[in-house]
Amino acid sequence: MDRFDALQLFTRIVELGSFTEAAGVLNIPRATATHAIKELEKRLGARLLDRTTRQVKPTLDGQAFYERSKRVLAELEDAETSLSTHVANPHGTLRLDLHGAHATMIILPRIGEFRERYPQIDIVISSGDRLVDLVKEGIDCVVRAGQPRDSSLVVRRLADMPEIICASPEYLARYGTPTHPRELTKHQGIGFFSRGNDSRYPFTVIVDGEVTEFEASGWISVSDAECYTSAALAGCGLIQVPRFRLEEHLRAGRLVQVLPEWTCPKLPVCALYPFHRHLSPRVRVFIDWARDLYAEKFDPISMTDKDVDSA
Repeated sequence: MDRFDALQLFTRIVELGSFTEAAGVLNIPRATATHAIKELEKRLGARLLDRTTRQVKPTLDGQAFYERSKRVLAELEDAETSLSTHVANPHGTLRLDLHGAHATMIILPRIGEFRERYPQIDIVISSGDRLVDLVKEGIDCVVRAGQPRDSSLVVRRLADMPEIICASPEYLARYGTPTHPRELTKHQGIGFFSRGNDSRYPFTVIVDGEVTEFEASGWISVSDAECYTSAALAGCGLIQVPRFRLEEHLRAGRLVQVLPEWTCPKLPVCALYPFHRHLSPRVRVFIDWARDLYAEKFDPISMTDKDVDSA
């Protein structure tokens, strides 16, 4: 194993805390990984990793070497991207994590077009509403709705999605239809929770030019976007979601928009990726392609250097 591959292996072991997982990500035998790290430590004359039966952690020397290694690998990747043939023909495996609705309703229906444009990129997609550790799980890029909170990631805004508040006809027949946003506080709201966040979000509506929050009561909370919609269809209460997800239910009359005279703040959808992968050609071309895809679905937004920032 050459020095470049050894550095890649070492950084992945530190990030994943496991020889086995790092070897799996890099598609090499575990025995090869173990031998390579022993050779690296022998060449450097220092122990880089503390190994136990449960985990692997860097030593003090190993942590310092890890920080230097990340910078070296970033410089090498930067050098690769400077080659026009590499940028024009990106290759390798692109690992994505996509929110369910964005996967099934926006990206996957058109993913064949991306493959035709970049035939040397293989794609691995995980999907769901859970929070993911991009570095530890080896994910190159995620697409998420909402305000990003992880300051360790680079953020590229793809779109601003119109939101609406709605409920089932059965719910409205039983509890009445609100005629002003302040009446939302007297209604049942379906709660939505995710790891590390509160289980109930307020409804947000623009009133007199300002974003105003209205807390609703409620008896049910869910942690999945599909369950959120299903609970509304079952008459459990009001929900606030991007309109594109509900078009079919709205047309069929299964859900009804309330307070259409008031505008809800638009919900941003962003691509996020680790700092040390921000120059990867395959990540770059995916984000550029996704930006155009979202521009077709929603209003185009200005994408300047200012849109590349930490969350």
